[in-house]
Amino acid sequence: MKDLTKGNELKLIFLFSIPMILGSIFQQLYSTVDAIIVGNFVSKEALASIGTSFPIIFLLISLAIGITIGTTIVVSQYFGAKQFKNVRLAVTTTFIFLFAGSTVITFFGILLSPIILQLMSIPDAVFDNARLYLQIMFSGMICIFGYNGVSAVLRGLGDSKTPLIILLLTSILNIILDLIFVIPLKMGIFGAAIATVISQGVSFIVSIIYLYNTNELLKFKIKEIRFDYEVFLKILKMGLPSGVQQMSVALGMIILVKFVNTFGTDAIAAYTAAGRLDTFASMPSMSISLALASFVGQNIGANKIERVHKGLKSSIIIAVIYSMCITIIAFLFRFQLIGIFNSDENVISIGSDYLVIVGSSYIIFSIMFMFNGLLRGAGDTVYSMFCTIFATWPIRIIFAFFLSRFIGVKGIWYSIPLGWFIGMCLLFIRYKTGIWKSKTIIKPVVAEIAVEN
Repeated sequence: MKDLTKGNELKLIFLFSIPMILGSIFQQLYSTVDAIIVGNFVSKEALASIGTSFPIIFLLISLAIGITIGTTIVVSQYFGAKQFKNVRLAVTTTFIFLFAGSTVITFFGILLSPIILQLMSIPDAVFDNARLYLQIMFSGMICIFGYNGVSAVLRGLGDSKTPLIILLLTSILNIILDLIFVIPLKMGIFGAAIATVISQGVSFIVSIIYLYNTNELLKFKIKEIRFDYEVFLKILKMGLPSGVQQMSVALGMIILVKFVNTFGTDAIAAYTAAGRLDTFASMPSMSISLALASFVGQNIGANKIERVHKGLKSSIIIAVIYSMCITIIAFLFRFQLIGIFNSDENVISIGSDYLVIVGSSYIIFSIMFMFNGLLRGAGDTVYSMFCTIFATWPIRIIFAFFLSRFIGVKGIWYSIPLGWFIGMCLLFIRYKTGIWKSKTIIKPVVAEIAVEN
């Protein structure tokens, strides 16, 4: 656990975010390694299958991810205010919800996968592999939810290192299993999916064992695990808008994929490859945003508003420097980067165009997410949700629809940074109004003397 209410803001956020940045990169290795190995040792059609499956998975787990974001906010504010009983209630309530939610999503995800793929106009050459990959991935939802739940709790308590260590080990495991299942055993896309599910299962089991055995604050007996309705409503208030926000992003991704599908298998494969690289470029900024949310939550809980402003400025500095470096790399090595996934010249050409157009706007994306992190940490999640929905639906989708008719698939690529820019402007306006200061879920109280056992 780490107290973020004292010390140099830039140093605290930078050091706190490093494990989260590395953790997000390792987490993305799951699907990225699948894409690289399948794209090189199976076919570009199999690569396209993974690409079409990703936004569907992201959509159906987004609500639960939103709840874990709410858990981070609630836990960090309770911890900052030294309300340790409520920290425990927030944790047990979250785990019960995630277990029930993952079970429901697994059932309906497996059942409805073929119908959803049909609605997305998936080409016949891609459909069967996409369905197989998607259904196997849904079978491991409880592991994905469980690991993210543990990570959210640890972030709220100021521990961002442990999730990194677990992800590092299981990412290496995933790479090894991918190589074994796909190359010598020739299990194709089935083997890639199985390798990912096994690795995610290991990450969940290890993280839950760690949480139980190393943290006295969260060491529960079975009879102490209970669902608290009032605490859940607070988590829901903080997390549901973030979940809806994440779902709107995923739905926007699905519609973009539907547009891309009309340009054929090469475009889908290029979008899959470029999208994986794009995720690596964007996840660190999102991780810094999460670090800022924890920082803001603790400092608002401790009634230190001035530190919140300084934390925002520090986060923007870190994120902008990072984004500039990534933009340069994406531009200079765009052909080689896409070529990692598939050697088809047309796939490389289409994917490199994506990196030039979208990669030049990573700074806008980073600044947008810093304002987003501040609002989330303060509890102003409804407005953050509104901005994301507006930027990814009426803005991005409209631009993608019309521009793709005039300039082809590049029009879809241009719609992405246009949405980011408008979202950034809306979030900046909210920050300047100061309304977010009144959205905290608690008021500072007299701290509890000690953690109760």
